[in-house]
Amino acid sequence: MRNISIIIILLIITSCSDDFVLNTYRSMPNSEWHKDSIVSFEFNPIDTVSKNNIYINLRNNNDYAYSNLFLIVAIDFPNNYKVVDTLEYEMADVNGKFLGEGFTDLKENKLEFKTNVNFPSTGTYKVSIQQAMRKGGDVDGIEALEGVTDVGLQIEKINTND
Repeated sequence: MRNISIIIILLIITSCSDDFVLNTYRSMPNSEWHKDSIVSFEFNPIDTVSKNNIYINLRNNNDYAYSNLFLIVAIDFPNNYKVVDTLEYEMADVNGKFLGEGFTDLKENKLEFKTNVNFPSTGTYKVSIQQAMRKGGDVDGIEALEGVTDVGLQIEKINTND
């Protein structure tokens, strides 16, 4: 009887995740994000009315040598419309301590990308993420950004019942 109770509780908990439109990661080979490596995610939202928040999720380890992160993020809409943003995120505090969640040397960061957005068209949307880190006067960028283990995209439907 106890096992059935545990299964019911797990089903209730997992069914509460209806607010996620998408929550997925791509692993970086050898924990390095090459400057030419574009991480892409495709999704087909069913709901064209509800508002959503979009987050870029990033996992890094202690090999990450910077206090910030620059990204170029593009959203391709099904109607051939495209939005491109250059973003900067703080990855460490002034003392060099990483800001992400986690108790080991692996930290998970939930980086806010877009808030209160809807997906007005049906069809396939594509989000592309590229690291755009530079070092000093280096215009070509950092060849491989060490310490990035995974890059993810999370889209949450905003619950208007709260």
